[in-house]
Amino acid sequence: MSYPPPPGGWHDPSTPGQQSTPPADPTLAMGGSPIPTQPTSADPYAPTNPYAGMPGGQPTADPYAAAGYPPPAYPGYGYPVAARTNTMAIVALVLSLVGIASCITAPIGAILGHVARKQIRETGEQGEGMAKAAIIVGWILTGLLALLIAFYVVVIVIAVTNGDTSSRSY
Repeated sequence: MSYPPPPGGWHDPSTPGQQSTPPADPTLAMGGSPIPTQPTSADPYAPTNPYAGMPGGQPTADPYAAAGYPPPAYPGYGYPVAARTNTMAIVALVLSLVGIASCITAPIGAILGHVARKQIRETGEQGEGMAKAAIIVGWILTGLLALLIAFYVVVIVIAVTNGDTSSRSY
């Protein structure tokens, strides 16, 4: 397949049969005449400065620079999406901390903390520290509640066995 020659008299050096040699002097164009520093009206291929006739118009830095196409417009990346915090970890921590006052919700918070840690491992959500804190606080408060109940039982048993013997009638 053969393509027509490019406009402007330039030859493709990779095409067979078209051999072109570079000029000996780099300031000379292909025809041997010096390269003009400013485009002239005789040069039909010279780029023009569209702002030259306007007041305050500046000449371009390189009048022979290729215009080309603009770079492709890739879509932006946007804001990074923060990982969500596991809701069960929040609930577990709240129930464990409420267990300080009520003593009933502490074991529930500890159990929910274990469930929340399993969910966090599966889904990759945030909240590992909250779930771990809920487990620790919940089981500590549950242990203290068990010790308190055991203490009350012992006190009641001692009170019943060592009760006032003067009121007994045999």
